[in-house]
Amino acid sequence: MQISILSGVYSDASPDFRTSYPHNLLPVPKEQGISAGYLKQADGIKEFAIGPGADRGGINWRGACYRVMGSDLVRVNEDKTVDTIGSVGVGGYCAFDYSFTHLGVASGGRLYLYDGTTLTQVTDPDLGGVKSFVWIDGYFLTTDGTNLVVTELNDPFSVNPLKYGSSEIDPDEVLSVLEFGNEIYAVNRYSIEAFNNTGGSNFPFSRIDGAEVARGAVGTHAACIYDDKIAFVGGGKKETHGVHQYANGGTVKISSREIDLALSEYDEAELANIVVEARENLGNSLLYIHLPDQCLVFDIAASRVMETLVWSSVSGGTNVKTAYPARGFVFVYGTWLAGHESRVGEMDRTINTQFGELARWEFGTTITYNEGRGAIFHALDLVCLTQPNDNSVIETSYSLDGVSFSQPKTSVARKKTPWRRLGNMEQTRLQRFRGTANVSIARLEASLEGLAV
Repeated sequence: MQISILSGVYSDASPDFRTSYPHNLLPVPKEQGISAGYLKQADGIKEFAIGPGADRGGINWRGACYRVMGSDLVRVNEDKTVDTIGSVGVGGYCAFDYSFTHLGVASGGRLYLYDGTTLTQVTDPDLGGVKSFVWIDGYFLTTDGTNLVVTELNDPFSVNPLKYGSSEIDPDEVLSVLEFGNEIYAVNRYSIEAFNNTGGSNFPFSRIDGAEVARGAVGTHAACIYDDKIAFVGGGKKETHGVHQYANGGTVKISSREIDLALSEYDEAELANIVVEARENLGNSLLYIHLPDQCLVFDIAASRVMETLVWSSVSGGTNVKTAYPARGFVFVYGTWLAGHESRVGEMDRTINTQFGELARWEFGTTITYNEGRGAIFHALDLVCLTQPNDNSVIETSYSLDGVSFSQPKTSVARKKTPWRRLGNMEQTRLQRFRGTANVSIARLEASLEGLAV
């Protein structure tokens, strides 16, 4: 019989049936003659460059990679050298956007503009603090958490206090502003409002009636443009945290109950600092939710093909609960670059290491049930694609209650990785597989002998 591998089941102390998503593996919907879909190891990361400090995000501007590392704006060149442009001060994760003439960087509540030669801070006191900003229709539009502020059309370093706008559907804090389809979206804690440019001598943007929703994001960087919609982590005033998409004045929830449970393990302050970003790569439409000790990944393209929500997770090294060592994805020089601490990494789908360290993957199965009659597990065979001369091992263990697992049994990774004489079950059983081998896993076959009642 074939056992499903694209997601699994386990239990917790409540007790409750929980879903186990593949870890450091991406579900890929592809009929290849063996199965309707397979698990592909998540991209490896190889060192590309070293910067002057901890990475705080980046952008592709004029065909080059610009990042904030430590307190400096830097240019990461194609030859892997790093040029320091100037200081943007300390602070958390940065926001980036650009106009025809300037690259903008929001750092630590300040706005800096770089014209390719000179880096200058916008010091007009009417600007206020800058939590988030975008460029649209000749304006740099910012928010300080209360107001929507635009710079002058003929001078991006000047602000007229008579041209303030506001997001007033709800007295909640404005956490970020996003631009999409030449419209502005004020993403608040419990609401989202849309604006378009209607001109006039005061604030040039007007609210679009009927385009507001009573759900918002939990943090400044907890929302991004994804699949031509706004994807965000958050919810309404009387909702637990979830993952939603906003478009055309409505929202659709894309998180499963399991993802909501995972988010519930973090408090509001922790979630306020998360980073949500999108990455379109080789047919995968990926949404990354960077949490303090793991990263949840959603693939809407795979979800549409499989007609179910396709989630997985990624993290660093061999520990399941570790921050993912790639954040601030930038597609430039024909490749994907991301930052981690003081290093800039290049994503590489052909390797199974992250900055030289092996990355362990893991997946589980759904429950095997023989109508309460039990069964003997004679054999399990994992059908894989493997690299030549790779002697890495894959281990499997089983659980009869979804909580505790047996001692693992190992087998060398090969096209058909076998395990034999695996004991029996009285009623239910599930399997878990772990390894660091660079493999794609297409199918799990089981040879079982059912027992009498």
